[in-house]
This record gives sequence, C-alpha cells and structure tokens, in this order.
Amino acid sequence: MGAEVNTAVESAATGHPARRTGVAVVGLGMAAKPHALALKDLAAIVDMRAVYSRNPVERERFAAAYGFPAAGSVEEIAADPGVAIVMLLTPPNARADLVRLFAGAGKHILMEKPVERTTVAAERIVTDCEAAGVSLGIVLQQRFREEVIAARQLLAGGRPGRLAAIRVAVPWWREQSYYDVPGRGSFARDGGGVLISQAIHTLDLMLLLAGPVADVQAIAGTSILHRMESEDFVAAGLRFANGAWGSLVATTAAFPGEPESIVLDCEHASLRLDVGTLTVRWRDGRTETEGGPAASGGGADPMAFSHRWQRALISDFVSSVRDGRPPAVTARQALPAHRLIDALLRSAALKQAVAVAQEHKADVHHAA
Repeated sequence: MGAEVNTAVESAATGHPARRTGVAVVGLGMAAKPHALALKDLAAIVDMRAVYSRNPVERERFAAAYGFPAAGSVEEIAADPGVAIVMLLTPPNARADLVRLFAGAGKHILMEKPVERTTVAAERIVTDCEAAGVSLGIVLQQRFREEVIAARQLLAGGRPGRLAAIRVAVPWWREQSYYDVPGRGSFARDGGGVLISQAIHTLDLMLLLAGPVADVQAIAGTSILHRMESEDFVAAGLRFANGAWGSLVATTAAFPGEPESIVLDCEHASLRLDVGTLTVRWRDGRTETEGGPAASGGGADPMAFSHRWQRALISDFVSSVRDGRPPAVTARQALPAHRLIDALLRSAALKQAVAVAQEHKADVHHAA
C-alpha cells in the first residue's frame, strides 16, 4: 500500500524538503472534491500546477476554493514542462482525445474510473499510453482500504482454505435528481448505469480477492424508481475460474442506501468485508474483527466518504512516477472488471449464460 505522506517531509540525509512532483487536474465535477482534499494533504510531495474545466465559472470557483492555480486550456497544461502528472476526472466520454494529448506530451495520467465507456475503447486508451511510454493509473481507490489489504494477506497465507462461494451486494440509492443531470446514466456519456458507474469498485475488489470469473447468468433492467437509459438493478449468478460459485446484486434503487459488502465462504472460515471492517468467522468458533464502519457514498449523497483512500492512491502514483516504477493500480488492471460488466449485460440481454472474455496475460493485479 502507498504510505501515508507526512506533510512535513524532510530528507533526513540533507535536511532539504522532499522533491515535489508537478500535478494538474482536468475535470472539476462532483468527483473532484475528494481528490482536491487529498492533493492538499499531499502538499509536501505535490506541486499543484493547474486545474481546468471547460466552464470558466466552475474553473475559477474551484481554484479559489482550494487555492490551486487555474489554467486557460488543456493545451496550456500539456505544454507546461513542470507538469509530470495529469489527473483526468472528466466523464468517460471526454477521455480519448485528452489522453492522446497528454500522453503525446509525455505526461503520466491518473484517471477516474471507468477507463472508458466500452471495453474496446478502454483497451485502446491503455494501449495508446503504453505506446507513448507513460503511466496510466486508474482511481480504484478502494483497493487501499485497510480491511481489503488485511483480507488479501489472510487469503494469500492460505489459512482460510479453498474458496467455495462469494456473495456480493451493492444496495445503493440515488435520487431521481442524480439521473436528471444531462447524460448521467446514459450509454453515450457514462457507458451504462449501476455496474460501470457504481458497482465497478466492488467488482474490482471481488476479482482481486477471488480471481477471474469464468461465466455469468444475469438479469438487468431499470426499476420503476428511476427514469434513465441504462440499468439500475442487476442480479447474477457467477462461476469463478477456480471452481467457486458466486452471487451478485447491485442496484441504486435500494432506499435509503446501505454500504456494499463482500462475503467469501472458505473451507475453514468466512470473511466478510464491509466498508471499513473485516470480520473473520472461523469454523472453530473464533471471530476476529479488524477496523470499524466507514461511509461509502451508498446513500443519497454520493460524496459522503473519507478521502483517505484517494490520498493513499495519489501518493502511490506520485511516488511511482518519481521512482520510475509501475503504480499500484494501473488502468490495464481495471480491464477485467470491464469485461465482466460486458458479460453481465450481454447475459441479461440474451437471457442465457455467457462466458466472460479471458484476461490477457498483462492484466494482472498487483498488491496495493
């Protein structure tokens, strides 16, 4: 996991301040707030060079609110030699051209999820950045949750035994006003509904903990509670490549919204991950608990969660650029979740079981 950064970092050897890395932010919508708070926390290692939105009023308001300089254009950011990293927080439909611009200028890119609206477009963005020789990270910050890291370590140690079943629930709530924002929940702007916009974080963690899914059988649709183009409810049975079985329910129609959860039933123990908490119930009667409840943004306020996981992810990405290593969470590692979403929606449309496209050898998960 990327270390939490001391905001008074000094080099013990030289007594000089740690070298800071130039960062710019493009896209200042709802998702930008936790990133801005994280960047302010990381002032010891981050030199904020610019923020940009196509809306000049929003751009100046955001810059003033957080004390960051504003840029007049994305071309200005691309031309700034002091910018090493661009954080791209735009909706998915505004990504491809910006990625080409910044990658062509040699900027490393840290991008909000999803990678793009379709898997084909996502794969193209990943390939373009690899060809340009720049890092492309993806904001799957929940990999940095302490209880997720603890569960991964426990599973890797083998004590729970073989995995038998996985139960995943994302019972979230969104008001209709959320979907009344132009383009939200549409295929043209977002690439879909609850799966790609909300549940993708939990699907990524499920794959990280349980391994790839071989095939799925799903139903999906839009409930009477929302007017939107894409799905707000999905339920599915899953068969994992390792032989385990799974179930998934994901929705934004579960008023008032509850935190998501993942349960892994193994030979010797069941592991339950709630947001902030890992509970391990051993077959011998022992129960072990780590952490405590935390907000996840599953209710009416999508931003009702701590920014500490974003801070850890950004810290790791900045350090990876400085050290010349891959970041803990690459965009290529996000592609399996995209392929799983494709299979779930295809299965629902065909009303039959569907195989999940196989991962490429490069689509590996590294420890966060």
